[in-house]
Amino acid sequence: MVAADAGWWIASYVAGSLPMGLLVGRLRGVDLRAAGSGNIGATNAGRVLGKPWFHVVFALDFLKSFVPTLLALRRDPAPGGVDAPLLALGCGVAAVVGHVFPVFLGFKGGKGVASAAGVFFALAWAPALCAFTAWLVVYKTTRWVSLASLAAAVVLPLACWLLPRLAPIVVARETRWAALVVGALILVRHKSNIGRLLRGEEPRAGLPQSR
Repeated sequence: MVAADAGWWIASYVAGSLPMGLLVGRLRGVDLRAAGSGNIGATNAGRVLGKPWFHVVFALDFLKSFVPTLLALRRDPAPGGVDAPLLALGCGVAAVVGHVFPVFLGFKGGKGVASAAGVFFALAWAPALCAFTAWLVVYKTTRWVSLASLAAAVVLPLACWLLPRLAPIVVARETRWAALVVGALILVRHKSNIGRLLRGEEPRAGLPQSR
């Protein structure tokens, strides 16, 4: 690995650390950390600021990981550096880690769903589409964003491992393992939501959420 590769990963972490939800909330005169669930992600933004802002924050969190991953994937590798797919995978994972543990907010960030979607739509669109479909079906059926996100976190690694066996789709081994790690991270970040779901206290979309 050369310094240029490390520079890409550091830049991706910094991009992932940009607190888009917090910035959008501030522009609207609201500190999302002190409203709703206290989370800076798209779900809380939509609940506090209104549904259109869910889409705005989700898109921004998606792009801050999608763009670095895609740029790295299309970059010619530096002499002695890692291959473009591995460079891109590192950028994607770094961006997700930046979103979950942002340097600008004392390493207390969001839950990583939108950022993970950006990474895997750049690296492996078919498994990412399966995960999005799972998210959409569960959300439309239950109106629980958290449960839909948990479903997507489980389906993504499963699709990365199973799709190549069922269809002529190539998913790199490193991407499959990264999907497993990122999926597990999302599950851990939703620990409080899982507890509320089990207790029957999790709010559905459009309802106020306690911390």
